[in-house]
Amino acid sequence: MTFTLERLFLWFLLYSFIGWVYESILVSISERQPVNRGFLNGPICPIYGCGAVLAIVLLHDFTNPILIFLISSFGASVLEYVTSWGMEKLFHARWWDYSHFRFNIQGRICLLGAIVFGFGGVAIIDLVQPQVERLTAMIPPIAMHVMCVVCAVAVLADTIVTVLGVIDLSDNLAKFSETVQTYAEKAGDSWQWGREAFRDKMHDFSTSSQEIAANVQRLTSSVLNRQQRRMINAFPRMRSTESTKYSKIIETVREMLRRK
Repeated sequence: MTFTLERLFLWFLLYSFIGWVYESILVSISERQPVNRGFLNGPICPIYGCGAVLAIVLLHDFTNPILIFLISSFGASVLEYVTSWGMEKLFHARWWDYSHFRFNIQGRICLLGAIVFGFGGVAIIDLVQPQVERLTAMIPPIAMHVMCVVCAVAVLADTIVTVLGVIDLSDNLAKFSETVQTYAEKAGDSWQWGREAFRDKMHDFSTSSQEIAANVQRLTSSVLNRQQRRMINAFPRMRSTESTKYSKIIETVREMLRRK
């Protein structure tokens, strides 16, 4: 089988979209509200696309489903672990956490996820990819060129916008904390961070508490940019690796976003 960069890129986009649909459905059900699950704004989860394309390139000649399952499980787990570690170092935040699952490694990967990825690898190699190859072979060369250029520009622009929007998350969390605490002190009240603390504040019927809670919700949009708010909402187990306080702030913001 001959692989061209354009075909690999289109397959990457397809499986990234499938991964986005899968993740969005799971998180939306868990959160009981629609969630755009993914690091980028567009409907793709690149980690799924990368994993699928690697499996296609490396395993296309394999015929033993057990071997495909084992290699896919291991390879996808390594990819997920490395991605988790890299994003943590770059953004000072843990984006997902499997610590609540049994047989996990540092909360970055878990046995259940590896099993799901293993079955996914078998499904891709034996069932899905042969049909995908047949369909992509029908695309005229000029149409494929245009599609790849347009999509590549869109993905690159999305990546730049997303990274620039999230890179200063810790600084904005600090600014948000300082602004809220200053406002609370001026109002003669206090403010505690965390999901439960925010719920208690919302159920406090005093005029002061209600006013502070309402203003904190408004401050969320002015201090944290759209990318940062979307990330906090899209990753329910996201937490800061720099400060427990920042993690509590993230919890509070997430609860605010859920109530809007």
